[in-house]
Amino acid sequence: MRGFVVRWIINAVALIITAILIKGITFHGILSPFIAALVIGVLNAIVRPFLILITLPINILTLGIFTFVVNGFIIYMTAKVVNGFTIENFWAAFIGAIFISIISFLLSFFVSDKGKVETFTVRLNK
Repeated sequence: MRGFVVRWIINAVALIITAILIKGITFHGILSPFIAALVIGVLNAIVRPFLILITLPINILTLGIFTFVVNGFIIYMTAKVVNGFTIENFWAAFIGAIFISIISFLLSFFVSDKGKVETFTVRLNK
């Protein structure tokens, strides 16, 4: 459960950072990014597998790059159902999906599956 909450917060932070960096993605209200992150999580669990399956041929042809289009569509759908979360056009959603993926990956890199913050020690030999 703790891991889920930590990942939810990471995704909300990724959404906030993306909204700051990408023109066309905005949040109104402090709870909107957290609600949007929750809705994206639900859509990723329920709708995304079906979308990936039906777009499999084009996904294979593009070596997986088309997955960002699917992710952009999920984010665009989320903006349609979450009050206070707006996306001006699909291109903002597409670029936002790329940013959210990168930011979430970087933030998740330091968190284990159980929600614990991981530390890494690097030793340099002289």
